[in-house]
Formats: sequence, structure tokens, C-alpha cells
Amino acid sequence: MPIDITDYRDIFLHDRPMMDTRAPVEFVKGAFPGVINLPLMTDDERQRVGTCYKQQGQQAAIVLGHQLVCGTVKAERVEQWAQFARANPNGYLYCFRGGLRSQIVQQWLSEAGIDYPRVGGGYKAMRGFLLNTLEQAATQCDFVLLGGMTGTGKTEVLGQLRNALDLEGHANHRGSSFGKHATGQPSNIDFENRLAVDVLKKRALDIEQFVLEDESRMIGSCALPLALHKAMQTMPMVWLEDSIAGRVERILRDYVVDLCAEFVEVFGDQGQELFAERLTQSLGNIHKRLGGERFQRLQTLLQEALEEQGRTGSVDLHRAWIEGLLREYYDPMYAFQREKKGARIEFAGEQGAVLEYLRERVARRG
Repeated sequence: MPIDITDYRDIFLHDRPMMDTRAPVEFVKGAFPGVINLPLMTDDERQRVGTCYKQQGQQAAIVLGHQLVCGTVKAERVEQWAQFARANPNGYLYCFRGGLRSQIVQQWLSEAGIDYPRVGGGYKAMRGFLLNTLEQAATQCDFVLLGGMTGTGKTEVLGQLRNALDLEGHANHRGSSFGKHATGQPSNIDFENRLAVDVLKKRALDIEQFVLEDESRMIGSCALPLALHKAMQTMPMVWLEDSIAGRVERILRDYVVDLCAEFVEVFGDQGQELFAERLTQSLGNIHKRLGGERFQRLQTLLQEALEEQGRTGSVDLHRAWIEGLLREYYDPMYAFQREKKGARIEFAGEQGAVLEYLRERVARRG
């Protein structure tokens, strides 16, 4: 007999396979990591059934739904669900609220000889559980922010700490005007879900102190959960330092060499051209804040560097605009922030010292 599962904690802690039976338009707006969308109805079918429900009531909508999904169409969808169920015997299915759609999918699978459990409460209940996970962490856990000038390697430090939450990693964005990757960002709901699952898994390992990068509310198009962002305004800070030369080399690697390779991997022969367009656009995004003269000067240096890179593959000329942008734009802005947040900074140093301090901090408070 098919059963309903409501142990959401177990589902996300153990990455249980899940089949989302909502329509594609619902799935795109927000889903859970690793979930497969195998809908009961297409977007058009769902819209027609919804209109019928409003005009003629539930029973008429159910009749229409069965008319739309019948015969060969029904057989094909049942076979897709059956393949998923056979491949993932420890998995579940769900719809939006754990209602009629998932009941129908579960019933049709049962008629095909497969009893497959569904998630009670559906997507809405699991989403609520994850949002609650984030809210609880914001009030119950100990946090420290990692700050520092652009290019000091904050992401590198986070990558070496088991208690770090990589906000930019979950948002697929480096957080600055130049932070876009070759691939797009997740929806804001997907971003929050990824972050919540990360928090849940770390807390299950008895991690109660987290290191976050000091971020604004928006990371590209992804917004930090409000409760977390509010809490970040008073969190203690550790400030990461590095020389201007070290920072230029790191930015050259991350935003030129690696980003170009990323574009080539994703877009093939068009990759280099699209990479050049992205860098040019990123500089253009801060045109007003740079001011006319400074923008024109840095844009000229950037175009010369891109032309040289296109001709010879050399990235050496990129150092000029990177250093200019750091000294004339980012550094004054970050220096102001450091002064403003100075009272919250409990330690400052270069990468090795900061890593040692953050690890000892966990041990002291553990």
C-alpha cells in the first residue's frame, strides 16, 4: 500500500531521490537540489485544467485532466515514472501540496505494479522546512564574517574550512560587477534551498559555528535570506589581507584565465568572443560610478588586453586595467567599509594566519 513520508530532515540529509510531478513552469521557479521533473501535466494542460476548475469546479477539472492525459500520453508518462521508481527504489514523488496530482501519479504507478511513496505536504511543506532551517540557524548558530579587499582570496579560504558556507558558490556568482560565470544563476528559491541543505548537513555534523563571506544583500540576482542578512550586520569579522601584486595575479587567474576557459568549455568556438563581451559589459556596468575619464582609460586598457589575448593568447596586458580598477575604484570603497566595520574586526592577517585563526576559533568555542 503506498505511503506518505514526512521526514523532511531525512530526505535532505541523505539526498533521497525525488520525482517532482508539478508542471515545468512551477519547477523552473524553484526546486530542490538533484530533483527530476516528471510532470503529470504539461504547462498548457495545467492551465486548461486550472481554468476549468475556476469556471466549473473541481469535478469538471478532474474529468478534463483525465481526458487530456489518457491513452498513449498517459502510457508514456507512467512509463517515465516507472523507470524513475525502478532506478530509485529509495526515492519519493511529490506535487505542490501533496494533493491530487501526486495521488494520481501514485495511483497510476500502483496500477502498473509499483507502490511508490510520496512526500506528505509536497513541495510546499519541504520548502517551509528549509526556510525554517535557515531561520533557526540565523538565531541559534555562531557566525563570523570573512572580509577583505577584492582579490585577497576569500573564496580560497572558505574552501579550506569545513565550517564555511560558500554563499557565492550556491549563487553561482562571484559577488562583484565582474562576478557572472559562463553559466547562469539559479532562481532565488533554488539558491535558498541549496544554502539551507548545506546548513542542515553541516549542523548534522555538529557544526554550530559558520564562516561566511561578507556580502551585500544581492549576490548577482540572488538575494540572501532576510533573517541571515540582518544578522550579518552585527556579526564579528575577520579581515583577509594580501599585497596588491598578489591580488592582481589572483584576479587575473580567476576573472581572465579561468573565466575564459569556462566560456570556451561551455560555448566552444564562440567562447573567447563571448568572454570578451562579458568583460567589456562588466566594466560598462560600473561606467557611471567610475566617471567618464576613468572609464574611458580603463576601457582602452581592457580592449588592448583582449585584442592581445585574442591574437597571441597572452594575458599579460590585463594586469594594467586590473590594477587600475583595484587602486582607483575597489580599494577606496573597501577601505571605507573596513573603517566603518572596524569595531567588529577581531583579527586581520594574510591567508595562512587567517586560516589558523579561524580554525583555532572553532576549537576555542567548540
